[in-house]
Amino acid sequence: MATKTRKAPSKSSSNGSSRTRMNRAGTNRSGANHASGSVTGRQLQREQSHPRPPLPKQHQESPGIEKKVHPRPQYEAPVYKGSDRLKGKIALISGADSGIGRAVAVLFAREGADVAIMFLPVEQVDANETRKAIEAEGRRALLLPGDVTDPHYCEDCVNRTINELGGLDILVNNAAFQKNKDSIEQIDYEQLERTFRTNFFGYFYMAKSAVPRMKRGACIINTGSVTGLEGEKTLLDYSATKGAIHAFTKSLALNLVDKGIRVNAVAPGPVWTPLNPQSKEDAEQITKFGQDVPMGRPAQPEELAPAYVFLASNVDSSYISGEILPVLGGGTIAG
Repeated sequence: MATKTRKAPSKSSSNGSSRTRMNRAGTNRSGANHASGSVTGRQLQREQSHPRPPLPKQHQESPGIEKKVHPRPQYEAPVYKGSDRLKGKIALISGADSGIGRAVAVLFAREGADVAIMFLPVEQVDANETRKAIEAEGRRALLLPGDVTDPHYCEDCVNRTINELGGLDILVNNAAFQKNKDSIEQIDYEQLERTFRTNFFGYFYMAKSAVPRMKRGACIINTGSVTGLEGEKTLLDYSATKGAIHAFTKSLALNLVDKGIRVNAVAPGPVWTPLNPQSKEDAEQITKFGQDVPMGRPAQPEELAPAYVFLASNVDSSYISGEILPVLGGGTIAG
């Protein structure tokens, strides 16, 4: 575990707090200087920097390391300014070493939360980068290596988060495993079981461990998928787990409403993360990733993270529970 305390802003009789002056200067919590150009101009420049197909040929063995992905997934969200929406909160995020989980951890920290991150031991190099990013926002980071398919590990992560960070306000279930296969005959039972134990059992284990320790006003956010809404012919087992996550989200939301614990899910379309180069066995296949959505490219993790902030913030979403929030790059779904 690494800790760093965020300094309180100094006072100024003429211009208010130093945070006010900082925002007027166009600087985010991490200290990046954005003084040149308008916010709209900077945002457009950032959007134009998001890679579009064709993407470079590449393949990694499971689970995939973000440090080796080219181009690197964008998670820093340099134009995003924190506003204390999660000030004093404590979050626990599975699969937070890279991809969507890393981007969510960074924005949670920028909004004032301390963050515990779960990851496979082989992903330590990515987890170290995520820890540095959280600490750069002035918040505490707790690293929890292990495997969500083990219920005892899940229980330990909840206990350590509460004991070492002081509580648990936000649980984000995000860990995932997927492998593209062209036919059901190609999916062996080992892959089927691993996909369900990671993607669904892990979410269930985490919620079961966390709920008894969570207080009124806490929330759970699950990562679903467009594949759980529409299906995907080469991701039969993965799509099934995401459909199960959506149903679990709605059912758990109903179950916990009287306890004041909200439960929602984010359902992304294609997102550029290490999950994808390791999922496609043919390095050529990744070159077209995301080209079929209306925006013509995959999302970057930093484009998904604000949806999690919205659902985690009681200021923004206190009346929202049991919802599946699609983030599809312009795509629409029925129902």
